[in-house]
Amino acid sequence: MSADTRAGIRVAWRALWTSRLVVMAAGILAVLGIGRAPGTTGFDPNNLTAPFGYFGNLLVAPFARWDSWWYLTIAQHGYDHQLMRTAFFPLYPLIVRGLGPIVGSNLIAGVIVSLVSFAVALVLLYRLALLELGSASRARLAVMLVAFCPVAFFFSAVYSESLFLALSLGAVFEARMGRWTMAGLLGALGAAERNSGVMLAVPLVLLFLYGPRADRPPGPGPGSAAGGSALGWRRLLPRHPIEPSIAWIALVPMGLFAYLGYLALSIGDGFAPLHAQTLWFHHFAGPFGGVFDGTVAAWDGLRQLIHGSPVPVYFTAAGGDPFVVAGQNLMLFAFLVLGVVAFVGALRRLPIAYGAYVFAALALPLSDPVKPQPLSSLPRYEVVLFPLFMWGAAWLEERGWGDSGLAGSAVLLGLFTAMFATWRFVA
Repeated sequence: MSADTRAGIRVAWRALWTSRLVVMAAGILAVLGIGRAPGTTGFDPNNLTAPFGYFGNLLVAPFARWDSWWYLTIAQHGYDHQLMRTAFFPLYPLIVRGLGPIVGSNLIAGVIVSLVSFAVALVLLYRLALLELGSASRARLAVMLVAFCPVAFFFSAVYSESLFLALSLGAVFEARMGRWTMAGLLGALGAAERNSGVMLAVPLVLLFLYGPRADRPPGPGPGSAAGGSALGWRRLLPRHPIEPSIAWIALVPMGLFAYLGYLALSIGDGFAPLHAQTLWFHHFAGPFGGVFDGTVAAWDGLRQLIHGSPVPVYFTAAGGDPFVVAGQNLMLFAFLVLGVVAFVGALRRLPIAYGAYVFAALALPLSDPVKPQPLSSLPRYEVVLFPLFMWGAAWLEERGWGDSGLAGSAVLLGLFTAMFATWRFVA
């Protein structure tokens, strides 16, 4: 085991237990002090997220809410010809289903899978950030920023975020080291784990062609600065030659095709995940049309809060309590702004593969938004985009704001976890 790996394990362990302590404390205290939000019992009709007695259910409250019910249902019953379920990709519930009988509970199995995946992801993030940022302190800060992100409670919940983060980091790290077989295999697993996982092919291809790659320095071709003629459009030419090993990247979409093929054979609809999106209120708004719609929703939310009255309702499409909806839309818009800023920063600071990955990964949710709430779930899509946090670590450290940034993020993590644990919608 290398010294960098040992250092990464130490940093990951500290980030893991301290951040999960915040999640546990905030979630349990919120349930005790606030209680479950009214009118939410229908989201878990068979108590899959609360299968234990009072004390046991209290302990798992920060880990099993909202979409946890869908993952646990799929782990227990499969897709069972239910179109809405097919929007949830199979790898995570499949692993939960395999581990559940061993530990005696699918819910506990889901938490274990999430925690172990998160620990692996944090180690990989440290190694990758160390390579790209060239500083152990910045790599540590990147790990802590992910662990204490305001929506980082998803990483220990019965959700697929932590597993996808581990797989995507693993694929990119293996590509960065020039190990293309493993990069392709991990990318394929990522594509079977999440609908945006197929976008992992983007950074892998760019790393293969342009680097940086640990297996070889840039070649002297026309796209390389070493060639002396990298002017104008010639900068777009690959820095590395195309070799047979690039074919391993073709494994990435195989993960998606395997899932679609299974659905075609089992329920007779290979495109069920696409058809299911309409049941979840998704609609195509044009390329990145969700940005405009989300901005309008946030502006209407601000007007509602300033107006100070439940009427008129400026954003009628969302329904529900107009003040709650207004606050949610403003919060989601804040995540959009932070994501855009970090994306631009990643483009300027990190190799092009990282910025391109963020762009490709956000293209789907921002082009096919939820009609009643255009930026719904955006924080969940952003929290697994590790280049954003790598840039954030460099930016904060340069200004000496690392501790302040972490402290503010930890406070928001506690607040958002309290909302999640009490069945109040966060993202």
